Amino acid sequence: MNRIDILGVGFDPVDLDGAVARVVGFVEGGVASLAITANTEMVMAARHTPDLSTLLAGAALVVADGVGVVWASRYLHTPLPARVPGIELAERLLAEAAHRGWRVYLLGGRPGIAEQAAGRLRSAFPGLEIAGFADGYFSAADEPRVIEAIRAAAPALLLAGLGTPRQERWLARHLPALGLPAAMGIGGSLDVWAGRAHRAPRAMQTFGLEWLYRLAREPRRLRRQLTIPHFMGVIVVTRAKDARRRQELPPR
Repeated sequence: MNRIDILGVGFDPVDLDGAVARVVGFVEGGVASLAITANTEMVMAARHTPDLSTLLAGAALVVADGVGVVWASRYLHTPLPARVPGIELAERLLAEAAHRGWRVYLLGGRPGIAEQAAGRLRSAFPGLEIAGFADGYFSAADEPRVIEAIRAAAPALLLAGLGTPRQERWLARHLPALGLPAAMGIGGSLDVWAGRAHRAPRAMQTFGLEWLYRLAREPRRLRRQLTIPHFMGVIVVTRAKDARRRQELPPR
């Protein structure tokens, strides 16, 4: 499946159902695969961070977790089917795990958060087997212990909430050693599942305004949110350059 390029980052042209089907295929195929949900902030970071750009290019699945990415694809005349919110993809995968008998491991958050999330998820998804959980407060020296704990739990799916891009870098670096078929970063989803944070109201989700809701609740995010107008400006310039380049091509 050809990816759609947005400022150097390739996105798989799938909607939520398509993304779920792809990850199901990873688990059933048994080959270690990394799924990434990327937003405008990650796209802009990848433009100036070679290792992050390489990581995204090598991921088995990259979906648009942000209305800005979908807008950009349409503005550049290479439309993506839809936004794929990371938390919604993760919850659909948890439902698949409960149905298919997959073991799931939760990694990340403050001490106690992953455990609380595990308890609430077991209630929300009857039959879900949480193979283990661990918080995200570990050092490089602790990594062998964390990796061994995950390997011993033998999950089919690892959901890591270590913050972006730490979680993507960590998963990409250790995926071969973890001995599991599918992994995905989930940002702050563990806090939501543990009942410590809340998503935006449904109407704001529908119109792609979750960023505004998070900014209102966490004003310290303002510096990060300034990435959005910067991203939009770069996209507008990119389209103008593409149009000018096409006009300069000799007629066939």
